[in-house]
Amino acid sequence: MKLHEDALAVLSAWAAPTAEAEATRQRFLDFVRPDPSSVWREHTGGHVTASALVVDAAAERVLLCLHGRIKRWVQMGGHCEPADSTIAGAALREATEESGILGLRISEMPIDLDVHHVHCSGGPSLHYDVRYAAIAPPGAVEAVSAESSALGWFAPGALPEPLAHATESLVAPALAWAKRS
Repeated sequence: MKLHEDALAVLSAWAAPTAEAEATRQRFLDFVRPDPSSVWREHTGGHVTASALVVDAAAERVLLCLHGRIKRWVQMGGHCEPADSTIAGAALREATEESGILGLRISEMPIDLDVHHVHCSGGPSLHYDVRYAAIAPPGAVEAVSAESSALGWFAPGALPEPLAHATESLVAPALAWAKRS
């Protein structure tokens, strides 16, 4: 399973910025390592997901979507698909589909890892979300997808409410990465 191997490689190589983040990285590795099917939504009890916080070309604002089902503002992301060969590729695909923006450039490594409870089609589950940053090309125009009620560009000090769990914590690292890139 190429995606499973990529997930293990990414998780093994990721340099956690804090002790708490390192504990989360270890939790991911303990979950993913023993079961290649952990990257698919059909995996009972939890599965790996991929997301990306899109930053504008000037690295001043972030693009968030008002998720149609959970009614909270969140970064673009979702389940891995059989055609995905990398976790970063899955995050890029999801960000492209949900933002409507072509030409996004994704970070090589995640900016965060997060485990959160969700209610998927199969019932209660955990999402082991591998979170990236992505830069939109200059002049990019977003388009609302079927999964979103709205999209909007927001400055770090003017984020909308209600935000989804752990979305705000992605803003600073995403903007910092975009400014370096």
